[in-house]
Amino acid sequence: SRLRRPVVADNKVAQKNLINPLFLDTSAIIDARVFELIRIGVFTGTFVVVDGVLDELKHIADSKDTAKKERGRKGLTLLESLRKDKSIKFDTYNDSSIKKPVDERIIDAAKITGGKIITCDFNLAKKAQISNVIAIDMYEMANVLKTTALPGEAFFIKVVQKGKGDRQGVGYLPDGTMVVVEDGEDLLEQTVKVIISRVIQTDVGRIFFGKIVV
Repeated sequence: SRLRRPVVADNKVAQKNLINPLFLDTSAIIDARVFELIRIGVFTGTFVVVDGVLDELKHIADSKDTAKKERGRKGLTLLESLRKDKSIKFDTYNDSSIKKPVDERIIDAAKITGGKIITCDFNLAKKAQISNVIAIDMYEMANVLKTTALPGEAFFIKVVQKGKGDRQGVGYLPDGTMVVVEDGEDLLEQTVKVIISRVIQTDVGRIFFGKIVV
């Protein structure tokens, strides 16, 4: 079966039925991580998709680009599974009569219903904040959840590639955090104990630098 679009004559009617609404935008649905977080109970409430997002997903699913088509179809399949799950509250939001960009429609719907937005779109998150609507950026959330470390802490790291610097090796923690291993160039595919010597913050997250414990 397909996602249902309930006929709502007045969005004030829909508002009464939405308890703690969480609006999923196209980027969050395509990214797909949100569905696993919903499954384990990180997010709770009524998960809502506005008509404009459904239209965007269907457009992506009909794309001639194979990769885009697969992502669009996967997003629609995951939404359908969410709708069928009896333990989860899911609804669509009828705003098809509103002639605005989809981002603005999501923000307006969240404002009307007192809801929040879940997104992977940095610009949408910032627009929502300007409009006094809470937006949860999945990328920001992922960075917050990454491992923190102070100089002197130790980790076991598998060296998987050479680093950019002289004699450096590179490994990764389970959450994807990069660890640059000093003098690790000749230890490819070996697991070594590393003591963190410094931590730097970049636009894409933290990078740890460590020295091998002999």
